[in-house]
Amino acid sequence: MTLASFVRIVAQGKGRARALTLAEAQEAMSVILEGRAAPEAVGGLLMVLRLRGEEPQEIAGFTAALRAHVSGVLPAADLDWPSYAAGRSRGAPLYLLAARLVAQSGVRVSMHGHNAFQNVTMTPQDMRMLAGPQVCYDPLTDLCPEAFALLGLRADLGLRSCINTVLRMWNPSRATATVQGVFHPSYRSLQAQAAEMLGQQTLSIIKGGGGEFERHPSKDIVCFGLRSGQHIQHKAPALLLETRRLHEEDATVDPMALWQGETRDAFAQATVTGTAALALWTLDPDATLAQAQAKADALWSNRAAYEGCLA
Repeated sequence: MTLASFVRIVAQGKGRARALTLAEAQEAMSVILEGRAAPEAVGGLLMVLRLRGEEPQEIAGFTAALRAHVSGVLPAADLDWPSYAAGRSRGAPLYLLAARLVAQSGVRVSMHGHNAFQNVTMTPQDMRMLAGPQVCYDPLTDLCPEAFALLGLRADLGLRSCINTVLRMWNPSRATATVQGVFHPSYRSLQAQAAEMLGQQTLSIIKGGGGEFERHPSKDIVCFGLRSGQHIQHKAPALLLETRRLHEEDATVDPMALWQGETRDAFAQATVTGTAALALWTLDPDATLAQAQAKADALWSNRAAYEGCLA
């Protein structure tokens, strides 16, 4: 089978085009990942969906195909943490320190991603160094070259495509809980609906810095997602009163110096602990946000002693 029939469904004209069903989307993505689609058809399908806007069942179907195409490549984890920064507003990747803090509590954190758009000089080794030895970080280039090729179409098409969303939904470690960041707020509901269709039970999605799961500590945020398979929209109040952008050009932070206590930055620290708190709250259905924040603060205070035990 080629991709032609699926392109025809979504692009045959006003009044006749329709969205793909979940099953159709899964089959279409399978054709793409197995290399059975002409490149022109792949670009046509992705750009039609970009123009029209993806539907939850399409994202769910594409994700199901990716999961079937790549299975068993990662050990099981407790928390899935995708990292696919677009890069327009990214500064220091403080979310990596947040993941490191969560892992310090004994949680098995699995991160996967591709961050060249964020910082072309940041290698997977750099990511692993900041995330720490207890966080598993795997680059997309190793996990699924076919999906990486789709992500790379951005350079040819000039626009992101739904593959960015699908990769956030992927969860290759089969973790019971997932945290996701988005750049555009409308994707919070889209991804939550797609996750429900895939049978996911526990998920938190926020509009984060550069599209990462990274919290702005001086703003109220609304967390979308799932708890026991039921949709939530939960407001998390600001942690600080300071008014500023998440990443100011004149307020750069060295993440490793911050972690090692060589530099102090209250705003950056609140970014780390506030992000970690949201992840901890996701993992514990009985915890309140305040309790999760207190746990994150304690983990931050004890991080040197913990890593000393690992040495």
